[in-house]
Amino acid sequence: MPKLLPDTGPQRTLAASNFVNTVGSGLFLTAGVLYFTQAVRLPAATVGLGLGIAGLLSLAVGIGVGHLADRRGARGVYVATLVVQALATGAFVFADGFWPFVLAVSAATGAKAAGGAARAPLVRHYGGDRPQEFRAYLRAVTNVGISLGALLAGWAVQVGTLDAYRLLVLGNAVAFAASAVVLLLLPPVAPAPVTRGPRWIALRDGPYLALTALDGVMAIQFKVLTVAIPLWLVGSTSAPHWLVSGTMLANTVLVVALQVRASRGIDSPRAGGRAYRRAGAAFLVSCALVALSAGTPGVVAVGLLLTAVVVHTVGELWHSAGGFEVSYALAPPHATGQYLGVFGLGAGLSEAVGPGLLIALCVGWGRPGWFAVGALFALTGLLTPLAVRRAEAGRAGAASRVSQSKRATTPMIQTVTKAATPTTQPMPARTPPTVQGSAGASSASSSSSS
Repeated sequence: MPKLLPDTGPQRTLAASNFVNTVGSGLFLTAGVLYFTQAVRLPAATVGLGLGIAGLLSLAVGIGVGHLADRRGARGVYVATLVVQALATGAFVFADGFWPFVLAVSAATGAKAAGGAARAPLVRHYGGDRPQEFRAYLRAVTNVGISLGALLAGWAVQVGTLDAYRLLVLGNAVAFAASAVVLLLLPPVAPAPVTRGPRWIALRDGPYLALTALDGVMAIQFKVLTVAIPLWLVGSTSAPHWLVSGTMLANTVLVVALQVRASRGIDSPRAGGRAYRRAGAAFLVSCALVALSAGTPGVVAVGLLLTAVVVHTVGELWHSAGGFEVSYALAPPHATGQYLGVFGLGAGLSEAVGPGLLIALCVGWGRPGWFAVGALFALTGLLTPLAVRRAEAGRAGAASRVSQSKRATTPMIQTVTKAATPTTQPMPARTPPTVQGSAGASSASSSSSS
């Protein structure tokens, strides 16, 4: 990470709140499923079903809360989502059955999705001239926080008792609450002015929805490192099992070090589209290397897998930077929360669909499945620049229509002025003929310049 601290006080406050938040997230991401399966003793299939239900319920939450953040003030709404996350996570200690578990995890997952949309107007407002770069900085901070949380979670996993796991869960809840407290130091952002027209404009923006869908397909790549590669490494290669942790560590270090740098050259929607294209090519190469690691000696398998992870991470950096750019640059400033809530639908769907798809193709089908997944990413990368150009054209057309509407309104006002002016002139009967002609010319000149 080139800079340890952002330039301004509000940016530092946002970064500090994000760091505290993600330390808690790291605790739960590492051992949350183990808490419910090992400590609470819920069946793994039940936990998977509950998480799937929570993911589906959370899809629409981001749009509504993002719109609320635009209209009511983003800071207050974001703080509220963090408070709900804290309460819902704390309720995990009482989730001793399926339905209490579903209710608690749905509230927590929905609040997380809502928080991402509510934070977007704050990032845009305090992010300076390039909020996309500040968003990249926050992603680097996120990886640092999650890594620290994962290290702390290792203690609970090692001890393995119910009390240890409950301390982990409560630590996550405290982190969300502390993040909300830190955020109160941030100056509030005035709500966006109310505009005429449809309320849910993001859902009517076809080109932006197409970009959302493409990003959702590309976002499946985030599950490659956490689902597909671990299962493939253990079941299909001769690489040592500890390499699962090594691959995650390599990915995290690279993201922390390079995410901000990777975002600097991506300064327009078209540059963002090209970043998607490069990311798709990188994912294709990475998937091919993973596929080739099966049936090779241990040392060769380790080399191929580590190289694949490095190449995959480069693609991840480009994908994230491109997503930051197109999602913010193509969203109207007065509806940032609503638009970013819609953009989050793609990632939400990838969370629900990605693991099953990768297991079916990469693990169930084997080598051909890896090549199929890589081809899917490459095709998505090729289609994204076309979708970006279409979205830019739609945005330019909308701006042109607004401009034409304003120009069409001005002559109407002038015409009314011309028609109304003679009724306010002095009665001509008292004016000599020569002076009357001069006064008429003066009046006409004044009316045409108004």
